[in-house]
Amino acid sequence: MSLDPFLTPTALVCYALFALLGVAEIAAIRLKSKIEPASWDNLRARIRSWWVMIFVFGTIFWLGRGVITLFFAFCSFAALREFATVTHTRRADHSALVLAFWLILPLQYLAVYMDWALMALLMIPLYAFIALPVITVLKGEVSGFLNRVSETQWGLMICVYFVSHIPALLSLKIPDYSFSAITLITWLILVVQASDVLQYVWGKALGKTLLAPKVSPSKTVEGLVGGVLSATLIGVILTPITPFTALMAGLTAFAVCVMGVFGGLILSAIKRDRGVKDWGHLIRGHGGFLDRLDSLVFSAPIYLHLLLGSF
Repeated sequence: MSLDPFLTPTALVCYALFALLGVAEIAAIRLKSKIEPASWDNLRARIRSWWVMIFVFGTIFWLGRGVITLFFAFCSFAALREFATVTHTRRADHSALVLAFWLILPLQYLAVYMDWALMALLMIPLYAFIALPVITVLKGEVSGFLNRVSETQWGLMICVYFVSHIPALLSLKIPDYSFSAITLITWLILVVQASDVLQYVWGKALGKTLLAPKVSPSKTVEGLVGGVLSATLIGVILTPITPFTALMAGLTAFAVCVMGVFGGLILSAIKRDRGVKDWGHLIRGHGGFLDRLDSLVFSAPIYLHLLLGSF
């Protein structure tokens, strides 16, 4: 039996993901005696959930571009639904929400899939930005108008526009790059999510200085520095599967990790403002879709723009 199918670039990336999770499992075992039981149980739940999530991602990526685009469209739909549950919407906002969920979101992902670059770029920040307040104002409800419209616009930007930059990576055609564009997505997810997990690990092991206690009480400066630098190193190690030089891979990894931190803090601030701990309870140890996408939603657009500017 030929081993070629097991040595493809995508397969090698999957092996790297499993190796990273193996390291995380060992780290969790080593930390068991150093952190409180509740924190250790939470860490193990996160790691075990990632085993399942990587299997899901691997299956979706194997099925190709159409399924990948549909998958992230579904993630956007679920994330926007979670976001909408904490907004100050009223009956007068029903038409705007219907437009957001059933027209703007599908058109955004259709534009991404069909590689209509200008439409994908302008659909939400221009056309949706204009359409939503127009539809809402025609309902005649002026109380809280600015807040209500702004919340829906924010939801579309974060949950749909930013997330759609991930499957948009599949449209890139980089000269002399021997790997598929799926590998670019895998590298982004691996680096950003590794940063997220490693910030948690470093924070529990060495964290003393709180980063933003009113926003995210568990995040520490030590965890931030350790996680971002460790994930940056992972990005450099994975340079062979990218179109970057080692230096560019390191700078890109650092940039997306930092943006991931900002994304997590911003969405945590929204949760604190609305008095909720998690956006949802879909995934054990991870909360809802937005709890998992918070780092990616801010890093994906920057990553795509860095790639477009470099090649």
